Formats: sequence, C-alpha cells, structure tokens
Amino acid sequence: MHRWDEDMQALAAAVVRYSQDRIAHPQPLDRSASAEELSERCGVTVKPEGIGWREALRLWSDVLSLATISSDHPAFLAFVPGAPTKSSVLFDLVISASSTYGGTWLEGAGAVWAENEALRWIAGLAGLPRGAGGCFVSGGTAGNLSALVAARHAATARLGSRPTRWKIACADTAHSSVVAAARVMDADVLAVSHDERGRLTGDRLAAELPANAEREVLAVAASAGSTNAGVVDDLAGVADVCRERGLWLHVDGAYGGAALAAPSLRPLFDGIERADSFIVDPHKWLFAPFDACALLYRDPALARAAHRQDASYLDSLNVGGEWNPSDFAHHLTRRARGLPLWFSLATHGSDAYRDAVERVVAITREAADEIRRR
Repeated sequence: MHRWDEDMQALAAAVVRYSQDRIAHPQPLDRSASAEELSERCGVTVKPEGIGWREALRLWSDVLSLATISSDHPAFLAFVPGAPTKSSVLFDLVISASSTYGGTWLEGAGAVWAENEALRWIAGLAGLPRGAGGCFVSGGTAGNLSALVAARHAATARLGSRPTRWKIACADTAHSSVVAAARVMDADVLAVSHDERGRLTGDRLAAELPANAEREVLAVAASAGSTNAGVVDDLAGVADVCRERGLWLHVDGAYGGAALAAPSLRPLFDGIERADSFIVDPHKWLFAPFDACALLYRDPALARAAHRQDASYLDSLNVGGEWNPSDFAHHLTRRARGLPLWFSLATHGSDAYRDAVERVVAITREAADEIRRR
C-alpha cells in the first residue's frame, strides 16, 4: 500500500486530471440520493481483496460525486454556500500530500507560523490587540464550544469556585451551537429577549442579567451576523455591560464576521474589538475550502490554561513556550486547516478579499432592490 510504483503513478495522474477538471470547469449542482440507491449502484466497496483504484475512482466520479451537492455551484442558494478560491483548493492538495500535522510547534512550526499569519490578519480586521491569537478548528460549533470552555475556566479561576450551575447569556436568537455548547458543558442558557431588529442589546442584557451575574454567568455570547438574517448584535452596548459586570464577551461571527473585511460594513461591528473571544468561518465567506473556523482570544494565555493537556508523553511539547494550536481548543490532533486561507491571502493579497466581500454585498443589495421593485 505504501510502495510508489507504476500503478501508483497512474493513480496520481488520474487524480490530478480529475482534480484539475473539477477545479477548472463548471460543475453540475448534482443532487442528493438515498442510501438504497447508492447501495444498488455501487454494491459492496470494502472487500478483503479490494476493488482496485480504477473501480473506486470510477464509482466516485460516476456515482458518488453526483450524489454530493456542489456547494460552490452558483445555483446553490440553500444553506451557506462555499466559494473557495482556486488557489486555496489547489493548496489543499499540497497539504494533504504533505502529511502535515498542525497540533504543535515542534512538529509543524512552518505550518503553524503560516496559519498564525492568517489569524493575525483576521484579528486585525476585528481590532483585537497585537497579542491576540488562537487556532483554526473545524467549524463554528467547535469554535464556540472551545471559547466558552475557556471562558468557564477563566471565571472559575477568578471566583475560586463554581456555582451550582453555570449560565451562558445570549439572545433568544443565538445560533443553535451556543445552546449545544451549553448542553455539552452542563450549563444553562439565559435567553435574553431581542429588540425589534432581532438584536441582543446592552440595555436588554443589563435589564435581564441576574443580580449576581458575575458569580453564575460564565460568558455572554453575542452574534456578529446571524445565520438567518445577518443580524449583528449591539456589540458596543453588550461590551459595556460585560465590562461593568466583569463578564467574558464571546462573539460568534461564524458567517457574518467575514464582513469585517468590507469597509462599507465595518461600523456594524463597532465593539467587537473588546471581545474576549471571537470566531469566524473562512469556509463560509472568506473563500476557503471546508473546513476551517478561526478561533481567536484577546488573551491566549487564558485559553491555554483551560485547554492544554499534560501527560508524560507530552512533556517535550509543553516546554519552551512554543505556540501549540492544540493548547487553544478542545482538540489535540489537528490538520493544518488554516493553510489554504493563508496561501490564498498570500497569493492574492488582502485587498482582493476586501473587494470580493464588497462585491458580494453589492450583489445582495442589487438583488434586494430587484425584489422590492417586483
């Protein structure tokens, strides 16, 4: 299986041809399919003797790929589409071919350095301080969970004890992953009512927080662009309340946070620079392939205290103060999933990203105007 021979060389050529065709030419939207249909068309694929790469690749090309929606298709308007740049997709091939491990500096210094360049750009868009940092995780759900775990650890350290039940305060319109994180953490959700625009505001948060919030609320989770309507919470007002009450402010910008790159929309996010943690998914609106969520902390040391794993077999990794991405989220083994974004940013420049996000905004406004006209 590990020998490079003429057969493997033929497979490599076939894979490169397939990949180049997929990247270079328009693809069909494709469709979903039932398990019964796929089983009937493919039969048993995992056998003691194998089926050979030619048959496996044929099944993927002729059957399985056609039953997998092309989320980068122009007509994919359900859910959140993906629109990765050609350069990011091509570099994703390089990462897979390189067996890159991105969990620690010792094993992946070059990869981690490059990922940190991309993270620094995102932190700059949000106005976070120079010392801010974090890592890339699989998606917004993993990012929200990891940030809230860090918030809980910081709150516990500050208080010296834990309440009977921790609470996470958020708008009653917050993303489902915040509720899921609370469930995983065995915490309660304090659902704060939204205003007439669907926003969590500082006034409503202040009015609905319990009197002893600093002793039982581990964090306030605000939204920087809701999934359904793109609503950005009153981040400045919420940040004021968090500062007054001594609460951790987490901002979920998984989808909408990419609009930080658009100068025309940047005022919507005033206050985000005061967040203790922030996420945005490059695979949504920053033109990276699946999967990548940028998770950033104002003070990474607080996240490291919550997430670093200690064991005898990790001793060599936990000395010297190197930047280990495994220290900043609920993971240890990780793919260097931020590298496609880094490569595309380095290739095209951040101005191209600014212009691309602004173009999406302009198209959206044109579409809205047309709907109103009709």
